[in-house]
Amino acid sequence: MYIGAKVTLVSLCPTDAAEAAERPALTPELLAASGARYSRNKEGLEAILARIDPKNRDKSVDSIFRMIDYGHQSIADMAPVALFIDGVSLWLAYYLWTLSPTAGGQESSTRYIRLSADGLIPPERLGIPSTMLLGWQARMQNAFDTYQKALAFWENLVEAHPDLARIPRTLQADSSEKAQKAVQRMQRNYAFDRARYFLPVAAQTNVMLVQSARAWVTVVQHLLSHPLPEAQSLGIQIRDELGLATPRLLRHATEKDYFVQGIRAELLAWQAMAGQVDPPSLQTEATRFDHAPSGFLQVFPPESITTRTLANDLTYHTNRYAHFGADLRRTAVRFGWEAVAFAEIRDLNRHRTGTKHCPLVPMGFYYATDELPVEDSTYLALGQVGREASAVARQWLSDGDFTGIYHTLLGTQFPFEHTTTADKFIYEAELRTGTGAHYRYADHLREILHLWYEQFPETKGLILEGSAEPE
Repeated sequence: MYIGAKVTLVSLCPTDAAEAAERPALTPELLAASGARYSRNKEGLEAILARIDPKNRDKSVDSIFRMIDYGHQSIADMAPVALFIDGVSLWLAYYLWTLSPTAGGQESSTRYIRLSADGLIPPERLGIPSTMLLGWQARMQNAFDTYQKALAFWENLVEAHPDLARIPRTLQADSSEKAQKAVQRMQRNYAFDRARYFLPVAAQTNVMLVQSARAWVTVVQHLLSHPLPEAQSLGIQIRDELGLATPRLLRHATEKDYFVQGIRAELLAWQAMAGQVDPPSLQTEATRFDHAPSGFLQVFPPESITTRTLANDLTYHTNRYAHFGADLRRTAVRFGWEAVAFAEIRDLNRHRTGTKHCPLVPMGFYYATDELPVEDSTYLALGQVGREASAVARQWLSDGDFTGIYHTLLGTQFPFEHTTTADKFIYEAELRTGTGAHYRYADHLREILHLWYEQFPETKGLILEGSAEPE
């Protein structure tokens, strides 16, 4: 049952070993103030810490460094803050990650957790117009019902044919409780992976992020400047909770007119895209609902760099964390697809490097029909639910109602593009094609790797495709 969004600050405390070694422990603002004083004084840490009154740590901040009078936002970079955020929509969790490219964190996974209609965010929190309420609620309930049908279909299928989930025969034959639990977990995850495309993005999830106070202030600015009420409400909650950790660093945590105008300009651009002719996959008479991914890759190496040079840069690359040569690190890469399911976009979006571009204009609906060992008419018919939801979302966006995003499902496809450098691209490709990587994600990255090998054939075999450990 949905009980409302909740943001909770979680503070860090020293370890037993740190206390035994008599190492200092500071609040986020004391840490930032101590670091800031380095820029104006060479007295060293012990002299700085001597200014702290252990009975009044908050007041001690100003005795070290008057941050409120200091213009550089870099001070706020030195104040780490961890927030746990319960009960936001899958869309808003995605948006948080787009605003937090350097954050560490986790989110409740649709690949491991069964969701139900009880967790749907109430329409009034999302801003769904009252005149459209009944239709939206009916589509959301239909989506959850279809998710349950799809989940039952894949569970029954993999139980009858466990080889589909690539469960080792030795594990299947092992009658021990531990082995059978492992088999059941792998079967369950196999079904979740393929059924999740029918989940609405208006379903609730939980997410935690650890980042600097400066990064949180930027998040708050965007949320408070966004037209959707769910984003605005979360911005207020984050700002209030952030005030418990870094009250002096919140001066800029407000709505910003330049973000209001900039976000609106992007949404209007999406509206114009949505106003064009619907792609064939979303039209009423469509028989196939998924839009072909159509991957693309653009590579911009430094001048005079050859394919052999880039291959040489992989000489010491013995695992995905290992060394990349300088020319790979200097090579710019832009890659993406015409249409990717939002389920995979949520993962693609979390890679920290570079810039991601994703106009949320529905292009089609993907629901794992390519994973069927044989065609099943009952399962194939379920796709109409996703096509209709995606088409309605595109129409709402075309009409200028940006709550249309809450009509989409995890299988709704959008354009996606990532600009980064070659070493970071290769790392992602190695990670996401390994054992246990999500099948669809792996297919997408293999497609881009194929395009890479066409341009740089001598790197094939040196890129550790498919070598990552099981997830």
